[in-house]
Amino acid sequence: MAELIGRKNEIKEFKHIYNSSKAEFVVVYGRRRVGKTFIVNHLYSSQMCFYHTGLSPIEKENNTKKQLQNFAFSLASYGLKIDSTPENWLEAFELLKQLIASKTVAKGRRRIIFIDEMPWLDTPKSGFITGFEHFWNGWAANQSDIMLIVCGSATSWISDNLVNNHGGLYNRVTREINLKPFSLSECKEYYKKHNINFDRYDQIQSYMILGGIPYYLDMLSPEKSLAQNIDNLFFKKNAKLRLEYDRLFSSVFVNSDTYKKVVGVLKEKRIGFTRKEISQKTSIPYGGGLSKMLNVLETNDLIISYIPFGMTKKDTMYKLIDPYCLFYNFFASETKNENFFSDNVNTTKLNAWRGYAFEDFCFSQTEKIKNALGISAVQTSIAPFIKKGDSEDDGTQIDMVIDRADRVIHLCEIKFYTDDFTLTKSYLKELRHKITVLSETVQKRLKFAPNIRLTLITTFGLKTNEYSGNFQNVVTIEDL
Repeated sequence: MAELIGRKNEIKEFKHIYNSSKAEFVVVYGRRRVGKTFIVNHLYSSQMCFYHTGLSPIEKENNTKKQLQNFAFSLASYGLKIDSTPENWLEAFELLKQLIASKTVAKGRRRIIFIDEMPWLDTPKSGFITGFEHFWNGWAANQSDIMLIVCGSATSWISDNLVNNHGGLYNRVTREINLKPFSLSECKEYYKKHNINFDRYDQIQSYMILGGIPYYLDMLSPEKSLAQNIDNLFFKKNAKLRLEYDRLFSSVFVNSDTYKKVVGVLKEKRIGFTRKEISQKTSIPYGGGLSKMLNVLETNDLIISYIPFGMTKKDTMYKLIDPYCLFYNFFASETKNENFFSDNVNTTKLNAWRGYAFEDFCFSQTEKIKNALGISAVQTSIAPFIKKGDSEDDGTQIDMVIDRADRVIHLCEIKFYTDDFTLTKSYLKELRHKITVLSETVQKRLKFAPNIRLTLITTFGLKTNEYSGNFQNVVTIEDL
């Protein structure tokens, strides 16, 4: 089996769960392709008393009958003699109970049940939750050596039906593990172990496209440059990650085309849109239905909601943050050039994308930014600053504002450069205007003059010149 990279905290948590003295119901969730199945198989494949994965909803014929038939195949593969396919999920889980009851393990060991892609099993009007609930509450929860692990990419289904269930499964989940994409340092470890020689600049570019998703990283070829790899994955005919987009939505969302419509709108503006604006642009009625869709997208880590600095809840913005979805929608969805990335490496189009993508990356790294600033223990709120002007192009925007509980505010400029960033006289004038606008906003709202620290977050560093001293803090990729 392939070596496991990173995941130290998750492995520690799994070991703690395994060594408990009670029945454990463990939910592992996270974005599609993030490695949920891989980590469970890596740790427990040799100890499983039963393993089953649902049939993908992408294939429309995978209805309740097909799911039950597939479940029966899994039961048979683990030794249960079955004469016919169970007619419903109550019967199917009764058969699973018989199978697990027949299994014996050594003292101190677990009877492990692993059900992968559980949301796929819950087809319309199937009665799946009723059958599963009866299995756990009526039997498995009373077997102290059972460790039931369930996985799913449809995070909203996991949340609604298992974690926050208000029926028979209320408060039954004993542990939750939210598996996140690789961090930048875990990606670096991956590149080293797979002989992929990307420098720091290409490592961060790769992260801004692939988002630290292990399945996507596995597609990189060590013999090719980053540009060649991206062309192969996104722009060549039948490129794997060009085809992945539809599968990502179809496998996670009911009415996936409507969700794709919302995401397609959100990519148009890097600061995002309000719910009212999204409704106007998509023609989806402004109401509970749209709110639920936005909540589902956020639960699945594809978008975030945030309140711009100095504004209120009614001004909540929704912003697309998934690196893969952003890159696909910016370029791969329409580009016909099979060598697009290689042909445009130094163009304005790609440079503009790098700037936006780096800002999004930095918002995913706020804890590390705080640590680099020496304020990890200080309570903060972090958001962009938006002050609208008389026109679309007028007004003031600040990439990131870190508002500290000790009345210090970091005005953060985020710059993705191939070299050290140079602060010029003209750019310093722009920054001083931003400081003035931010200071006026804070004084109006909080009635005190803020201590504003001009902070640079950039790729490599700040070039020393007569203006560089105006930045009181500098955070680089090395800090992240």
